[in-house]
Amino acid sequence: MPRQKFDASYYRRFYSSTPVHSRKKVEELATAVHAMCSWWDVPVKSVLDVGAGLGYWRDWYAKTHPRVKRLSVDISAHACEKYGHERHDIAEWCPRTSFDLVVCHGVLQYLTSSQAERAITNLATATRHVLYLEVPTTDDIEHSIDAKSTDLDIHARSGAWYRKQLLRHFDQAGAGLWVKRDGDVVLYELERSR
Repeated sequence: MPRQKFDASYYRRFYSSTPVHSRKKVEELATAVHAMCSWWDVPVKSVLDVGAGLGYWRDWYAKTHPRVKRLSVDISAHACEKYGHERHDIAEWCPRTSFDLVVCHGVLQYLTSSQAERAITNLATATRHVLYLEVPTTDDIEHSIDAKSTDLDIHARSGAWYRKQLLRHFDQAGAGLWVKRDGDVVLYELERSR
């Protein structure tokens, strides 16, 4: 996948008139994810947003929880310059510190399988407690995605492929939430999938 793809024309196409995820929808999602962390007694004092794009997660935390340390990163030079992120490739970069919550929203599908495996390892290292992950699978492409508003120039993989990689580090808690295995969060049996 060419990395120069995420330029100004990409953002105009997928985030202008009919964005894949509007600011309002991301704010609703961030509210729910933060509430689940609170339910699990995870004190969210730090957040890493990988593939931050327009910066909606960072902005929500700045507005609603200004004391939370926020780091937003993206591979796109355009997004970093325009929206103020640090430029990093999660397949090659891992932060020196871990974060209470890591958000990876619509990133892994752009990576080859070997890059995605390295990215998942880096995400696991970066995650102290909870990972929120959104990535379309082959089933989603067939049954759930609006092809008119979604970039389908991606590496499609099965949900089973992602679960195999993620379950090495996390317990699946549902709704895109993954809890760090052997961490401080205690899930009931039916809250997790192993």
